[in-house]
Amino acid sequence: MCCKELLIKRLPELDKMPLQQVAQYLDANLEHEVIECVNWPEKFPYKPFCSFVVAVSLTRLYVFFSVISKDLRAVHTSDLSPVAEDSCVEFFLQVPGSNEYWNFELNCIGKLNASHREERPSPTRLTPAELESIGRYSSCGSEAIEEQDGTFCWDLVVSIPLQLVGLDGDILPDFVMGNFYKCGSNTMHPHYVSWSAIDGEKPDFHRPDCFGKLWFRMPEPAEATQSKQQPHEPKRLKRLLHKLFGKYYS
Repeated sequence: MCCKELLIKRLPELDKMPLQQVAQYLDANLEHEVIECVNWPEKFPYKPFCSFVVAVSLTRLYVFFSVISKDLRAVHTSDLSPVAEDSCVEFFLQVPGSNEYWNFELNCIGKLNASHREERPSPTRLTPAELESIGRYSSCGSEAIEEQDGTFCWDLVVSIPLQLVGLDGDILPDFVMGNFYKCGSNTMHPHYVSWSAIDGEKPDFHRPDCFGKLWFRMPEPAEATQSKQQPHEPKRLKRLLHKLFGKYYS
């Protein structure tokens, strides 16, 4: 299986912005990647529109997600709860040389389930202090949302300290491995969509062997080819769908 690749842009100025401004800056200035691999189409064919932008500062890794989906659900209102059942976006990361990988799962109101582990059955959950160090901003706000049917647009940005995942902003590796997901296991339209494709009989995002490559330094031209294919303009599409269907959370 050919895993995807992308180049992470270095933007030190992000650390000086509030997260709402970071979301607007990343949305407007960087190219979006689209999460579009429906890995289990027979059982879970639904594919909401979801894109993301990722950038790094001297101290933090930033991921901005933009979503258009048929439903909206956020019944889990505390960290370390099963937010993947709600309208959820996820980012998994593995630093080269480490046997562990990290999972960051956020519902549409920014509640976070996060841990690190070598294998799926044996997670080490983040401590309250570690959870507090992770910045989050969602256009949906922070209050519970009973499931609603319709067409909804929402954005979320998460800010992860590099030190937390074992990275040094002054001496970054050439790349890390990772994947990005959109899911909602208990929504009216259950879905499990990924950026880098996953092979397997049933939904499972805990597959480091299927992670893509996230470059901090420009790879050789042959390696960079895939990451430069067909730029997307999800923001323009998003505004068009808003005009057609309404229900925009901003």
